[in-house]
Amino acid sequence: MSILIDGNTRFVVQGITGRSGLFHAQQCRAYGSQVVGGVTPGKGGSEIDGFPVFDTLEQAVRATGATASLIFVPPPAAADSILEAVDAGLELCVCITEGIPVRDMVLARAVLEGSKTRLVGPNSPGVITPGQCKMGIMPGQIHAPGRIGVISRSGTLTYEIVRQLTDRGLGQSTCVGIGGDAIIGMKFSDVLKLFNDDPDTDGVFMVGEIGGTAEEEAALWIRENMTKPVAAFVAGVSAPPGKRMGHAGAIISAGKGKATDKIRTLKECGVTVADSPIRMGEAMIEALRKAGLSVA
Repeated sequence: MSILIDGNTRFVVQGITGRSGLFHAQQCRAYGSQVVGGVTPGKGGSEIDGFPVFDTLEQAVRATGATASLIFVPPPAAADSILEAVDAGLELCVCITEGIPVRDMVLARAVLEGSKTRLVGPNSPGVITPGQCKMGIMPGQIHAPGRIGVISRSGTLTYEIVRQLTDRGLGQSTCVGIGGDAIIGMKFSDVLKLFNDDPDTDGVFMVGEIGGTAEEEAALWIRENMTKPVAAFVAGVSAPPGKRMGHAGAIISAGKGKATDKIRTLKECGVTVADSPIRMGEAMIEALRKAGLSVA
């Protein structure tokens, strides 16, 4: 099993005629994913590299039977693309776009709350179930099918932990990049619940960073609900207050969002925390062994 996507997932790419949209649609298709079309307003009825193009997402869903979408739309229009996914009744929307105006995302998040659509992102590297489906920009070749779930706010560190897990013979069930913007869709705790309920996931690795309280909230959820071992790494220990470190959501403000506070809370809640990005794989192995699970 997996969470969110599998080999049966059919998705369309919103913004497919743009350079990034087309390139990554091609890469997802080459991985074996069922990319069944794309959306660019005004270009409906055309085709690009074998992908049928539609004017609206609703038209694309009706014609292709897609249940998910992948967004490569410029920031000013990206929130509208998320709302279009909600209107089309999609189960999943993965938004790669970075820098969507906060006001736009406040409105989009409010609409999402009352819908059946799950949003991953924005500013996300995507979602991948190794060997089955890739929806995003991650390098597929570093992933391997297995039983470790990965959740991350960081794209680059997602790739690093996946590489370390794969090198140690620990494949992944599904990897979810929840995004680094200040306002996102699915949070750590939302994805943790899915992994906790997945019988084919044995343990989970979380990659957090400075800013906000998502890691602390996840730690409390883990303590109260998680039945599987969790390991983590939090980036930004040396980040100075008031300075944004890469992502829009990665900023220490009003004395909140410090990496040290997040690490302390995670440890207090039973999470095994890596003290360096080069030790993330070892931390996952340690967490599995603590739980009495064998590691090859």
